Amino acid sequence: MTFPTTGTPGTTAPDAPPATGARTATFAAAVAAQGSDAPVHPAGSPTYDGARLPWNVAVDQRPAAVAEPRTPDDVVAIVRAARASGLRVAAQGTGHNAGPLAEQDLSGVVLVRTGALDGVTIDPARRVARVGAGAVWESVVEAASRYGLAVLHGSSPDVGVVGYTLGGGMFVYSRALGLACNSMVAAELVLADGSAVRASADENAELFWALRGGGGSFGIVTALELELFELPTVQAGMMLWDGSRADEVLRAWAAWAPGAPDEITTSLRLLNLPPLPDLPPFLRGRKVVAVDGAVLDSDERAAELLAPLRVLEPELDTFGRVPASAVVRLHMDPEGPTPSVSESMLVDELPGEALDALLDAAGPESGTSLLAAEVRQLGGAVSRPVADGGALTHLDGDFLVFGVAVAPTPEAAAQGRVDAVRLVDALRPWSRGRSYLNFSEVATAADAAYDDGTLVRLAAVRDAVDPERRIVANHPVGERRAA
Repeated sequence: MTFPTTGTPGTTAPDAPPATGARTATFAAAVAAQGSDAPVHPAGSPTYDGARLPWNVAVDQRPAAVAEPRTPDDVVAIVRAARASGLRVAAQGTGHNAGPLAEQDLSGVVLVRTGALDGVTIDPARRVARVGAGAVWESVVEAASRYGLAVLHGSSPDVGVVGYTLGGGMFVYSRALGLACNSMVAAELVLADGSAVRASADENAELFWALRGGGGSFGIVTALELELFELPTVQAGMMLWDGSRADEVLRAWAAWAPGAPDEITTSLRLLNLPPLPDLPPFLRGRKVVAVDGAVLDSDERAAELLAPLRVLEPELDTFGRVPASAVVRLHMDPEGPTPSVSESMLVDELPGEALDALLDAAGPESGTSLLAAEVRQLGGAVSRPVADGGALTHLDGDFLVFGVAVAPTPEAAAQGRVDAVRLVDALRPWSRGRSYLNFSEVATAADAAYDDGTLVRLAAVRDAVDPERRIVANHPVGERRAA
């Protein structure tokens, strides 16, 4: 789906403060002095506004400068130049999760947009994909599929691979195969001192541990190596019901999902679809209930597992054997820059009272402005800790609840925020307050995502690789409290 992008950040940036302006001028010269011709866009320059715009164009991020590396050596030059100029650095591939970064003070930060580092190489013998920092999932999925292989991709073809994987990563293969971060084989990154390093189980092992689910606080990643899986085809699809059946379908799905075997992963969405021309005519302007997912098993086993949902007689049922490459668009997430606001939370259970609260907050009669109130099925491999799996080995809870609204204007953004918070607050009694940071579009304390032991270990890794805290992440870990 494609949504209008009006109401985006203004086209004229304010003049940078004098101190910042001097530092950015020094920075641009320092990048060139390093032998790099990477484009640099200081605040106030004619190209700045276009360069700073994230995928989520409702977010108004205003760094001191934007730099666009074309090679890993450019990243080295940018980090060293920023250090010499008294500036910090923040990496950003697409900017899907830009909100938490923009909430921080970026006046002394260089935003390193890695989109040009988008190379993808498949090693079918090792079953490993080497993916540049700017690559999006569509390119990796398509490259792997030529060899009958699949990767643990996200629900949108244009989500950046690196940010998704560093933060965890889960979609329709997750209950069978786990979080994407645990399938990381190696990472290449530039540390805060400008040194380029490789991290794997055999090299910089503690840094490798932190990168697998600990987020972007440890350096500017230039490439990842990811495990691939033999999945030439998949049983996948979607079932659709009219919104008038939301109560019935939601209760049946919520009763079925916790006991479903690991080989099936689904999500349920209450959708308020706008009358957009790129939607099929029978969906435009409708309220519907959708359940989509995948079964990593035979067609016969898939039919058996889906029978409790098919007995509800959906008006549309597309489940069937499809190429694995088709699954990346199964969820129909918006593609291209889109203004949105959202809120999410991990939930332990969904008894009848919780379903009542969900429908009151975001059901078809609630008056909500949310495009989607989504409940993702967890459990299985998502909920089982992985030995030596990294900083994020599993997610606590049986479900992830996520509310998202399109925000083409400030007024729509404000109302969408209210409605997303309303949804999450309604289900708070059934949650331990845990968060999955990849779905958190606002600043969220790290202790909502990691246990105390993990936080201590993450802070120790950051002390080792970035003692001056020059790397800025959208969800930072190991931050030091002011004295």
